[in-house]
Amino acid sequence: MTTKNENKLIVYTDGGSRGNPGPAGIGVVISNQKGEEIKGYSETIGEATNNQAEYQAVIWALKKIKALFGKKKAQDMEIEIRTDSELVVKHLNHEYQIKEENLQLLFLKIWNLMLNFKKVKFTSVPREYNKQADKLVNQALDNEEKNQSLF
Repeated sequence: MTTKNENKLIVYTDGGSRGNPGPAGIGVVISNQKGEEIKGYSETIGEATNNQAEYQAVIWALKKIKALFGKKKAQDMEIEIRTDSELVVKHLNHEYQIKEENLQLLFLKIWNLMLNFKKVKFTSVPREYNKQADKLVNQALDNEEKNQSLF
């Protein structure tokens, strides 16, 4: 028998760019209800603003969770996305109007991805509680810089 806790994930996301816009990356840490890390990911996403990278991290996380657990199990899952981007949280919780067209499009992607899950909640956390995801962003960007300097 599956308990409620086994169907809930805590996901820390972060996105950043070096320059605004500039080379951008994302970091995602997927944890169980107890806070035990299941998977961590870091990726570069090309040129983006900081806000676009923050949104892309949420999109990436939701897609990855569905891929990891499968469509059927995802439908019974509750996901709590924790990010240090207050803007993204306020947009996704309908507290702020989204004025930038490129962010509106990313918002719609997230909204559509949310349909794959029982519940998705967005929570703003202080930066010091999002250190692992932030570390993954910087790791992706550092690796990208290192690879580019080789050629």
